[in-house]
Amino acid sequence: MLTLAIPSKGRLKEKCDEMFAAAGLEIRQTNARGYRAAFSGMADIEIMLLSAGEIASSLLAGDIHLGVTGEDLLREEAPELAGRMHLVKPLGFGFADVVVAVSDAWIDVSTMADLDDVSAGYAHRNRRRLRVATKYAQLTRQFFAQNRISDYRIVPSAGATEGAPAAGLAEVIVDITTSGATLRGNHLKVLEDGVILKSQAQLAASLTADWDEGARAACARLLDRLGADYPALAAQVAAA
Repeated sequence: MLTLAIPSKGRLKEKCDEMFAAAGLEIRQTNARGYRAAFSGMADIEIMLLSAGEIASSLLAGDIHLGVTGEDLLREEAPELAGRMHLVKPLGFGFADVVVAVSDAWIDVSTMADLDDVSAGYAHRNRRRLRVATKYAQLTRQFFAQNRISDYRIVPSAGATEGAPAAGLAEVIVDITTSGATLRGNHLKVLEDGVILKSQAQLAASLTADWDEGARAACARLLDRLGADYPALAAQVAAA
C-alpha cells in the first residue's frame, strides 16, 4: 500500500482536487470522518487528509510515502532535504515567499547588511538582542547565519506574525507573503535581499518510508498519471 497525504481543507485542498481530476483520478472518501480517501480504481493507494504542517512532519518521519504541501513547510522541517525527502514535482500553485520584514519607518534599513548593523547597535544600546518573530525558526537561523547576523533572538509566533512589531513583541519578522499587501497594511517592508525562499506547493516523497515493492509499483503508476519523474525518485530511494 502506498500512502499519499494531501491537505484536508482550504485552497491547497481545492487545487489538489483539481490536479487529480485533470489527471483522471477521482477521489472518494473511505471513512465517515473524512480523514481517509482513495482513488477510484487504484486500491493500492491510501490517501490521508492532514494539515499542511502534519504532511511535512509525516514525510520527515517516514510515516507516509508521498505528500502535497508547501516547500516552506518542508524546508522548515528539514532545511537540508538530502537523504530525507525528495521534491518530486513543483505543482504550480500555493505560491508564497518567506521573507524578512522590518518597519517601514526604518528608512536606513533596506538590506540584510543594514539589519546586521542595526542589530549590533540595538544590542549595545538596549542590553538585549533584536527580536525576530517567526513561525520559521529553522529557516530564519539558517538565513541569518548565511548573512553573518548573530545579534538577535527568535520570538516564536503563535498568531498573526505581521502584528508583532506593532504590538511591541518584536522588531523584525520572518513570515510568508504572496502580494505583500498584509505587510504593507501593517507598515512593514521586505528587505531588498530578504527573500529567504520562493515557495510553492510540492509533491514530495519521504526517503525514510518503507518503500517495498508494492509501494514502488503504485508510486510509478501514480507519477505516470501526474506527469512526474518516477525514475529520479527511485534512484533517490535506492541511495537513501
